[in-house]
Amino acid sequence: MAKKILIVDDEPGILMSLDFLFRKKGYDVFIARDGKEAIELLDKHEPDLTILDIMMPEVDGYEVCTYIRQSAPIANSGIIFLSAKSKKSDMEKGLELGADAYMTKPFSNRELLENIGAIINEKTS
Repeated sequence: MAKKILIVDDEPGILMSLDFLFRKKGYDVFIARDGKEAIELLDKHEPDLTILDIMMPEVDGYEVCTYIRQSAPIANSGIIFLSAKSKKSDMEKGLELGADAYMTKPFSNRELLENIGAIINEKTS
């Protein structure tokens, strides 16, 4: 069964390119354009991994990360922050909230796919 990835970002270009990339690699992909939509999809689809932007309208990525870690069915799923926020304090906060990795934009697709593979393997083995 294909692993499920939720992409949460308010930039349409990033959503489209990651959706294409992940589907090509055999993942089931779900898309949320903001944190509120992400929470609805998290409850409905219980993804194996979530890619989270931080700066989004209404509910930010930090709040979504906290929600995941406090929700029993998905608490152990993978989380990767993918954000333009590149300060050390932003990265530390993301990791302290429970993210498995923090990558900054612009990013390498190869590095992102490597992180996804490693995290999903670790979480599902």
